[in-house]
Amino acid sequence: MSTPVKHHSPGFLALVQDAKKRIREIDIEEYKRLLAAGDAGQLVDVREDHEFEAAHAAGAIHLSKGIIERDIEKMFPDKQTRLVLYCGGGYRSALATDNLQKMGYTNVISLDGGWRAIEASGLPLERKA
Repeated sequence: MSTPVKHHSPGFLALVQDAKKRIREIDIEEYKRLLAAGDAGQLVDVREDHEFEAAHAAGAIHLSKGIIERDIEKMFPDKQTRLVLYCGGGYRSALATDNLQKMGYTNVISLDGGWRAIEASGLPLERKA
């Protein structure tokens, strides 16, 4: 079941566009290339708990947008660790990527297209039974 595209408010879209000026963003094909080369790093799902619990990319860890800044340094103390963040479509992950960069993380990437791109990509998924 595909996730529907959401319509976002102008203020939220402005925040996302501002963040995207400062971050590295890749599409699903680039992520698949990194994965094939063994250079994808850790996939991090920043969606809400219920979204992650319903289904997520295989091997992804969950640090929702609401807690990632609070907990990231405990999980990944090495700020050079490659982290690829995804959400539903790439907006929340862009904001989280921007914040992690402000915290000193130097190898964090936002996945444009997010969960919708992962779901359509053929990559392995984990779904609630």
